[in-house]
Amino acid sequence: MAGQTVTVSTFDTLLDGRSLTVARQRLFGIGFICLAAMCFAALDSSAKWLGRSGLPVLEVAFIRYLGAFLVIAVVMNPWRTPSAWRTDKLWLQTLRSLALLGSTIFNFMALRTMQLADVMAINFVVPFLVALLAGPILGEKVAPRQWIAIALGFAGVLVVTRPGSNPIDAGLLWTLGGVLCNAYYAISTRQLSTVDSAASMLLISAGQATLLLAPSQVAIWVWPQSHLQWIAMGCIGVFATISHFFVIRAYTLAPAPVVAPFTYTQMIWTSLAGYILFTDVPGFYTVLGAAIVVASGLYLLVAEARQGNRIASRVMRD
Repeated sequence: MAGQTVTVSTFDTLLDGRSLTVARQRLFGIGFICLAAMCFAALDSSAKWLGRSGLPVLEVAFIRYLGAFLVIAVVMNPWRTPSAWRTDKLWLQTLRSLALLGSTIFNFMALRTMQLADVMAINFVVPFLVALLAGPILGEKVAPRQWIAIALGFAGVLVVTRPGSNPIDAGLLWTLGGVLCNAYYAISTRQLSTVDSAASMLLISAGQATLLLAPSQVAIWVWPQSHLQWIAMGCIGVFATISHFFVIRAYTLAPAPVVAPFTYTQMIWTSLAGYILFTDVPGFYTVLGAAIVVASGLYLLVAEARQGNRIASRVMRD
């Protein structure tokens, strides 16, 4: 209507990637995945603390998904957000939910015996797998600058883990299982982002995991014995909701090869949390590997910004 001004909030703009230019979408996607990495570090730290305090792994996982489901169901109820309760790809949603659940259980098991930084470092093989799979599964081309960033980040992971320097234990095997599940979760998130809403992916994955884990609670349930345990149990549901929302937005706004390398930034937060909560002092190789990982992310961020400027310049000339 003439003379009427229509305003769009920043939050609405972030949610609707179609209103952003391609270059800005990529940068916003990178920003979202960095925020997700911070939230995942808080989630894993809470889960590790709960496991050490005597609660079973499956119980912690159940509370993580139940809490997330309740938060999402209240915020995105059927009357306010009906799209959250629908899906056009139920089979793909189910496979994604199973991959996410497997990743959670495997990592929680690994965290019982391994340091946060070590588990996360091994998980950073995921961006490499995602980049390899993005071509044949998603049809997304991996640019040379993205391969360089991925290779640098992977080299940082190898510096931390130093394959062959330590014997293989159960914790490492649990972590590798989580890596495979996490890689498929990332790929399926990108696939679903074109057909289902972010709200739908959040709600269905949390709901399906809750239903799968619920029967086991009858046999293993242990009531929390302190206020801190209750608080930590509540926090993991909130952290899970926020982190996966950021992941979904990241993969919706930007191609998987662009986003994946920035999951490496989680190493910084997990190392910090491990030191503060569990007095896990990062060794020399962990610090060196983290520095390489950060350098790879900064390199790709600068490369993407320059690419965006070149695209914008061509558009202006045309």
